[in-house]
Amino acid sequence: MLGNLNGWHLLILLAVILLLFGAAKLPALAKSVGQSARVFRGEMKAMKEDDEKPADGTASSTAADTTSTAATPPKPADSAEPKP
Repeated sequence: MLGNLNGWHLLILLAVILLLFGAAKLPALAKSVGQSARVFRGEMKAMKEDDEKPADGTASSTAADTTSTAATPPKPADSAEPKP
């Protein structure tokens, strides 16, 4: 899509952006875009870490749950009624 843009197209695009937003607002616009990109990258990294953790932890916790359940007797369930 953007492969057909050459130097002149980018120069015209920058001029239009300058006219629309004004020179005074461009630094604030660039700062907000940078902050948004940083937050987006951080969220993507967190999502990748979350995806990797259950795959590693599921197999070991399942095996641990099976052995721990068989080794220890179940605890009596607390009643839902509040005690006086």
